[in-house]
Amino acid sequence: MLTNGIFYIIGVFITYFIAGLLLIPIIEKLGKVSVASYLVISVIIMIAGIIEIKDYFWYGKGFSLSIFPSEAERIKKYVKKVSDKKLTAFLLGCFVAIVELPCTGAVYLAVLALMSLSGVTISNISFLTIYNIIFVLPLIVILLFVYKGISTEKFEAWRQKHKGLMRLLIGLVLIALGLWMIYTII
Repeated sequence: MLTNGIFYIIGVFITYFIAGLLLIPIIEKLGKVSVASYLVISVIIMIAGIIEIKDYFWYGKGFSLSIFPSEAERIKKYVKKVSDKKLTAFLLGCFVAIVELPCTGAVYLAVLALMSLSGVTISNISFLTIYNIIFVLPLIVILLFVYKGISTEKFEAWRQKHKGLMRLLIGLVLIALGLWMIYTII
């Protein structure tokens, strides 16, 4: 389990890292074409923040930023097939990262948009690496706790208990990032 978990986390990390490297120049070009495109990105990020805050008060009502139920079922099906295959665990991490990118990608989009102001630089690649390490850090902590014997049911119970607060905090961060983006171009 530990080995497969590590390969899964590496798959998530690499997928997000590559997505970041691909998106920074695209966002940079959009910003050079028009300041309006950068403003549109910031508004999209703030709308995502409002949706997250809505979920704090009315979770499950209306549109939410979450994995489509069909994709969640597909992930469950794939998890059962991992067994002891490291490549399968790695590919599952890649697949999950791609599927969840639209759900978790608002913060990433804001960070990438802010990085795009200076383009693809060594400094930004370093920041991208640090961001993605921080992004997979909860996965590493969960893997280690499960490996040490804490049940996944305990983690799920904790997540259910705190999901509203997590949505509220993420929503506030997204709105702050969107406002920061607007501030950087004014």
